[in-house]
Amino acid sequence: MLAVLWLLGLLLSLILYTVYHISIAHSRPSGAELPPGPRGLPLIGNLLQIPPKHSWLKFYEWSQQYGPLYRLSVMGRNQVIVSTEKVANGLLRERGNIYSSREQLPMAAKLMSRDLRPLLLPYGERWRRGRKLMHAMTMPSAATSYQPLQTSESEHLLVDLLRQPDQYEFLLERYAGAVIMRLAYDKSYEGNEDDVRKALQVVHTVERVASPGAYLVDTFPFLMYLPDFLAPFKREAKALHQFELTFFRSMLADVRERLSVNACGPCFARSFLERQDSWSLSMDEGAYVLGTLFEAGSGTTAAAMMSFILAMLHHPAWQTAIQCEVDDICGADGRLPNFADVPQLPTVRAVIKEVLRWRPVTAGGVPHELERDDVYDGVFLPKGTNVHANQWAIHRDPALYPDPDTFNPARWLDEKYPTYRTPLDRYPNLQNSSAFGFGRRICPGMNIAENSLHLLTARLAWAVDVRKKPGVDVPWYNYTEGFNVQPKPFQFELIARSADKRRIVEQTWQQSLARGPGR
Repeated sequence: MLAVLWLLGLLLSLILYTVYHISIAHSRPSGAELPPGPRGLPLIGNLLQIPPKHSWLKFYEWSQQYGPLYRLSVMGRNQVIVSTEKVANGLLRERGNIYSSREQLPMAAKLMSRDLRPLLLPYGERWRRGRKLMHAMTMPSAATSYQPLQTSESEHLLVDLLRQPDQYEFLLERYAGAVIMRLAYDKSYEGNEDDVRKALQVVHTVERVASPGAYLVDTFPFLMYLPDFLAPFKREAKALHQFELTFFRSMLADVRERLSVNACGPCFARSFLERQDSWSLSMDEGAYVLGTLFEAGSGTTAAAMMSFILAMLHHPAWQTAIQCEVDDICGADGRLPNFADVPQLPTVRAVIKEVLRWRPVTAGGVPHELERDDVYDGVFLPKGTNVHANQWAIHRDPALYPDPDTFNPARWLDEKYPTYRTPLDRYPNLQNSSAFGFGRRICPGMNIAENSLHLLTARLAWAVDVRKKPGVDVPWYNYTEGFNVQPKPFQFELIARSADKRRIVEQTWQQSLARGPGR
């Protein structure tokens, strides 16, 4: 039976492949050509030429040969790779009305998420309703009100990093998870460690399952129709869906119960429950929106801060530069920097922006699906094309970033660089940064993440030194796989810059505990 299904599936793929290419030939406007790209094989196209891991590196290499907009074919599906910010903005931002959908990956979107996860929804009414709720909770004015909580959790992070620096991965994820857990559900980390662990488990699962090429069914969709006993991926997806749905429902139910006895403070879930009719979302849709906010707000922050530490180990002169800048504002042994100081810390902001350029978290970008035929700069892009804004290549465009492989925050601070902007009490910043995506699909947690990244960078610079361990090599590029990536574990030393600074960190955290979280 399995062999018959494979044969039928391949036959169907061949038919669809032929029909699709005939339709492209007939619909292509006169004078417009398909983008260039590497030659592939019949039917499978470039499938075997695309590396299963870190494909963005190969895409970057191809961009040197084929230009900023080129085409691949995978099993008859058009894949267009965009390698400059100009083209990415021209398509995904300026023409966002037709470039904002998502390919419906069988494993991640259909089988595991069951058309509920906003990140993977096609562009349409359900996506817009969820996005409206996310925007209300993460817009700049709302994000500013969350700063006391981010301040408190950053103090917790500093104390524990000084005590257990070898636990940096867990501690950075805990910081991000604790902030979003409080914002989304009004639950502190202490006493709810298992909930944070489950939430982070969901985040990592999505990153793994939605990665390009992770499952054969995404390449051969006809496998969706195999019976469960012949399709272990369907059984896995069912278990993953049940786990996350049960978790999301339980978190929302807990908020509803606390609301009934007037024991729940302000949070995203409370805002949803109190105005559910106005959001026009079902309970499960709302539960997934809240879960997506957790996914959007936690992964980027922790991964970016791990890359920050890595960058400081390789470029200690920039660590010294931001330490001097923060000391000038806050005093060498005066106080921890706070959000009010951020406008006076352009080097701090430049360093973290350069970290996101140098080692983008979503290195390959999340593809947008084109909803109708389009022509861009004389190039024909057929309906159904997946457009990949390859951040690794976009952030290495030599026209914008001279000597792009070099970590150089000066490119944001020195007027000789094309990325320099004034005034320096405002720029550089992360608003509309390509590191968070493009157009209508830009990361909804961007404002919250920007606040966390600025504060954590400034506070780490003021409080600690990170150094290479004697005799231990630190890799330049040894990152995880997935659509969000971070450095694999590496060894380093993290110590307080002085006894007084350590004492101030401890005292500040104790004062924060006495006030209560986020106050």
